[in-house]
Amino acid sequence: MKYGWLIRTGFWFSSRSLRDWPLLMCCLTLPIFPFAAFVVEKLAVEKRIPEFAVVSLHIAITTTALLYPVLVILRCDSAVLSGVTLMLFACIVWLKLVSFVHTNYDMRTGTVSVDKVDVVPGSPSVDCSRELSLKSLTYFMVAPTLCYQTSYPRTPSVRKSWVSRQFVKLIIFTGVMGFMTEQYINPIIKNSQHPLKGNLLYAIERILKLSLPCLYVWLCMFYCFFHLWLNILAELLCFGDRGFYKDWWNAKTVEEYWRMWNMPVHKWMLRHIYFPCLRYGIPKGVAVVIAFLVSAVFHELCIAVPCHIFKWWAFLGIMFQVPLVLITNYLWDKFQNSMVGNMIFWFSFCILGQPMTVLLYYHDLMNRKGANW
Repeated sequence: MKYGWLIRTGFWFSSRSLRDWPLLMCCLTLPIFPFAAFVVEKLAVEKRIPEFAVVSLHIAITTTALLYPVLVILRCDSAVLSGVTLMLFACIVWLKLVSFVHTNYDMRTGTVSVDKVDVVPGSPSVDCSRELSLKSLTYFMVAPTLCYQTSYPRTPSVRKSWVSRQFVKLIIFTGVMGFMTEQYINPIIKNSQHPLKGNLLYAIERILKLSLPCLYVWLCMFYCFFHLWLNILAELLCFGDRGFYKDWWNAKTVEEYWRMWNMPVHKWMLRHIYFPCLRYGIPKGVAVVIAFLVSAVFHELCIAVPCHIFKWWAFLGIMFQVPLVLITNYLWDKFQNSMVGNMIFWFSFCILGQPMTVLLYYHDLMNRKGANW
């Protein structure tokens, strides 16, 4: 409490939030694109349109589903948090649309790309029948998964008391994130300089001072989204596959961390990027780089578009993971010591990477606006 009580009265809601209604309307209209993809697939199943037209229409639909929110955000002077939220929704819709289209294309052509995706023990294997219904697509669009199937493992009932407890935890830890951001992170970044333009020692001091609250906020975010929200959503939908993450904090290499911390995205990458690349004869190493490239583009979109600045810091940060993967894999093979790679991960990602990214985007945003954030 060095700076006193810094929580603003307008932290949760302010009059400026009312100006973000175009983003809300954009978010509410996103379901149009899955419905359009369903209509195209239905016509393809009934062989009313040629395959070339099916592919062209799907490319147009998925591209528009991503560019439409980008254009809305860039044309509106909205709050950064509102823009980030809309971009996250848009990216999720895009990933789900690609999975829906790709899986149905594989089933039409007799090629199954899901044979190597992890299946939860005791759950049925992936159903690749040609059943296509709006109900199954609707369930997929709201389910906590990014990989389309015509059916999923289901639980028998909803545990209402368990859901209530998780909601209480979600509210509490969301408040903790807000408190940490307003009370500790904001004062540090407001009293800082651009890390690439100011005094080097001062920049290092700000980064180290910012690393701990950033780490706490990031861990709370992970707990709220991956452990609480996704499990709440799965419980309400009787969704049986609850493997949303593994013990990434014990990762022996950077590659192992990226395989374990976000299982829905990891499985999507395997099914729709990595294995298709291998089928086309692309070497494994190049396929991994392509997967990181796709991830880097979406990280940049989710940050740069809401901030209205394109400095490529998030893109470069994700692509920097590729040499770290090579380094930590080499150290693991040479020393067989899990601590070495784990320490490199925690230092590069949490102590250096996140605070550095926060400072870079904050000062670039301030330079663009010429006013306080």
